[in-house]
Amino acid sequence: MTQAGSVLFVDDEEPLRIAAQQTLELADLDCTCFDRAASALDVLGPEYPGILVTDIRMPGMDGTELLRAALQKDPEFPVILVTGHGDLDLAVCMMRDGAYDFIEKPFAPERLVDAVRRALEKRRLTIENRQLRSEVAPFIGLKDGLRGFSPQMEAVRKRIQAVAASDADVLIVGDTGTGKGLAAQALHAASKRADRPFVAINCAALPADTIESELFGHEAGAFAGATRARAGKFEHARRGTLFLDEIDSLPLALQAKLLHAVDTRSINRLGSHDRIDLDVRFIAASKSDLEAAAAQGTFRGDLLYRLNVVTIRMPPLAARRQDIPMLFLTFVAQMADRYDQAVPDVPGAVLDAISAREWPGNARELRNAAERYVLGLTEQADQPGLSAGTLVERVAEHERALIAASLAANAGRLKDTYEALGISRKALYEKMQRYGLDRESFINSDG
Repeated sequence: MTQAGSVLFVDDEEPLRIAAQQTLELADLDCTCFDRAASALDVLGPEYPGILVTDIRMPGMDGTELLRAALQKDPEFPVILVTGHGDLDLAVCMMRDGAYDFIEKPFAPERLVDAVRRALEKRRLTIENRQLRSEVAPFIGLKDGLRGFSPQMEAVRKRIQAVAASDADVLIVGDTGTGKGLAAQALHAASKRADRPFVAINCAALPADTIESELFGHEAGAFAGATRARAGKFEHARRGTLFLDEIDSLPLALQAKLLHAVDTRSINRLGSHDRIDLDVRFIAASKSDLEAAAAQGTFRGDLLYRLNVVTIRMPPLAARRQDIPMLFLTFVAQMADRYDQAVPDVPGAVLDAISAREWPGNARELRNAAERYVLGLTEQADQPGLSAGTLVERVAEHERALIAASLAANAGRLKDTYEALGISRKALYEKMQRYGLDRESFINSDG
């Protein structure tokens, strides 16, 4: 029975198997040896926690066939190839096809141990990430990641659901903090690529002098300092989703290369003419008007038309005020959990004041406000809904805020509101009249 973090070593030469097993066990690494590729393949699978080291030249199924079969079972499975001197070119090709590393015979024991330790660490992280994704999956669905009862958010969720199952490229447009990244993650989570990589790239944060190498990768010697070949972020996203945030910040020269990648679903590493095919879905996001940028010549129009097969527009908080109380309470609960504190009470007067603010930073700014509230850093001056007064005045203010928050949460629907508050329809009408609350202001509020 193989153990967690074990190594499957495949070689048809018994002396090499014995030597490798002794080397790995002396390094406290569990190793199981096989003299045929098919025997090792029976052990492999998406849940297997170890790695594979295999010779290339073997009778029957050789190492290259075993590599492809292993990657069919799990595209992220680390496979280290053992090569003879004449197989170096083949090994380089296999690296492009998904091999993790290769070791040339004869190899020093420390070379084998070092390569195996790195591969095992990669496998450990892969499995941990998969477990984490499965644990949080119930909490990052559409309604949890993109909360809100407003018609605007309901429209966003419906659009995501409608397009997620397809492989259509998507452009997400919205102000800073409106949840463009959450929408991209929701698209990925609801797609057939959900168990594949989701690679997010902030185009504005990439260093100008290495941006091309970061995206497309490079071969050894492609430029000064490039001592070994390196895969770019595009390759890391193969079979998954590539999210290009702040795409409007990409230099025009890189936009041309991106256009080619989107058109052909392929790239070339820096320093190479070899085509690398990409099976990816592109999702791009921008806070600026790309059509205006295209008209001004700062963004390529042809790239815009390739990316916006489907456009999703994220509404600002000011356009969906009825969602603000619920969002704030959600963020308060999350922050209390983060700081291991009891969830504090949020008076209706505070929710009323919060709903009345503009929030130019949108949900991100609202989350920061919730964090300050949990930490007790919010000054009374920041809470215009809180004021001094007699007990009667303060109770009335609190009652008005609770009714306003319930009206907002229920999009002005009176029946839902008076049922949620536990009062009669007549009582709700009277209180709304007394406090000057107009249901029309809570229906499709546009700020």
